[in-house]
Amino acid sequence: MSYTPGNAEINRIEDGGAPAPRLLDEVRRVLRLKHYSLRTEAVYVGWIRRFILVNGKRHPRDMGEVEVEGFLSRLAVQGKVAAATQNQALAALLFLYKQVLGIELPWMEGVIRAKRSQRVPTVLSREEITRVLGRMDGRPWLLASLLYGTGMRLMEVLRLRIKDVDFGRNEITVRDGKGGKDRRTMLPRSLAEALQREIERASLLHEADLREGFGAAWLPYALARKYPEAPREIGWQYVFPAARRSRDPRDGTERRHHFDDGVLSRALKGACRLAGIVKPVSAHTLRHSFATHLLEAGHDIRTVQELLGHKDVATTQIYTHVLNRGGHGVLSPLDR
Repeated sequence: MSYTPGNAEINRIEDGGAPAPRLLDEVRRVLRLKHYSLRTEAVYVGWIRRFILVNGKRHPRDMGEVEVEGFLSRLAVQGKVAAATQNQALAALLFLYKQVLGIELPWMEGVIRAKRSQRVPTVLSREEITRVLGRMDGRPWLLASLLYGTGMRLMEVLRLRIKDVDFGRNEITVRDGKGGKDRRTMLPRSLAEALQREIERASLLHEADLREGFGAAWLPYALARKYPEAPREIGWQYVFPAARRSRDPRDGTERRHHFDDGVLSRALKGACRLAGIVKPVSAHTLRHSFATHLLEAGHDIRTVQELLGHKDVATTQIYTHVLNRGGHGVLSPLDR
């Protein structure tokens, strides 16, 4: 059984006369009502659509525990997906039944769970970081440098607003991070000048948008209704705006969104290739490297936890495992 429906099948569900289009629209409405991100919305809708297709396009209200258990078990047994992927599918289906359909599913004891792997994160050495950043330039270089220099997550950097950069205190405020939490992290002094130039560029784009009748940034949690003038204020604009305006999928408004993360991913991959780095490197690898290098420098793990925005220090402790490798760990008996 296939777990990835083709475009034709998806179009039939979206455009046909079956209940699925109305259901998926309701899923999107509830997700937005509860302030889920657009990325989470896309993932949840994808899993729900896949669940409907696998079960012969039956309406989820006509299915239940047995079908959900079967779907999740097949993902693990036949699809051989990772535990995180299976948990993502489970979260999407539980949201569908509980939040959208108002149906409480009993605990699904019969689900065959994908085995959760314990892996240490990929970390670049300081010398490798230097080589990679040395082969990047422009905005991708600044974004990658901020990821490594602040420990922020990729979307936290891309969604950074001008008002949250404090050059006087060399500080960045991260708003609405993972788990809906705010926190503060350092602003590397070596990036201050480049970041100021980026803000000046964003200001010029904003002024041009205002002259053309646009310039209203997206604000979360109905802040635009509470503060009608705020969306057009310079402080609410993205530090890294997109080159062109586009339609907001939430309400169809034309506005300027943030920089495309795909551009950074391609630039980072190209820089690693030129630098001869064979490790699997992503934007998150720079965050891992930030945490590991701080611990190597002797900083307290609680401080690193706060900078990363981890809820539990146990999450931060994964980097202590990385410290036990190579030259910073136990001396090999062969070397004695």
